[in-house]
Amino acid sequence: VQLQASGGGLVQAGGSLRLSCVASGRTFSTFFMGWFRQAPGKEREFVGRLIGSTGSTLYRDSVKGRFSISRDIGKNTVYLQMNSLKPEDTAVYYCAAGRTHSITPSSYDYWGQGTLVTVSS
Repeated sequence: VQLQASGGGLVQAGGSLRLSCVASGRTFSTFFMGWFRQAPGKEREFVGRLIGSTGSTLYRDSVKGRFSISRDIGKNTVYLQMNSLKPEDTAVYYCAAGRTHSITPSSYDYWGQGTLVTVSS
């Protein structure tokens, strides 16, 4: 499966962005679709995950209540809605597809190219 992430940009603290991840080659419904991020000088970290077949989601604590993941099966697309953004959310955001409940990046098999989100204070 090929993944294409988009939607990043520059936003002020408190603002919102919606990232998109379009899957091609295979339907995402057979995968666990994860969102990860990597800030400069830091390791890539789990942001959230959606189970493609059920729509069930899981989030890291620091984004709970602010971020939400949704899906559009017809468009084979997964979204990451980010609200109440903070400067510490600044990172390159990646979508990934895997076949595991794991939240570690190494457990995901397919990756999009990443999209930069910059939150100014």
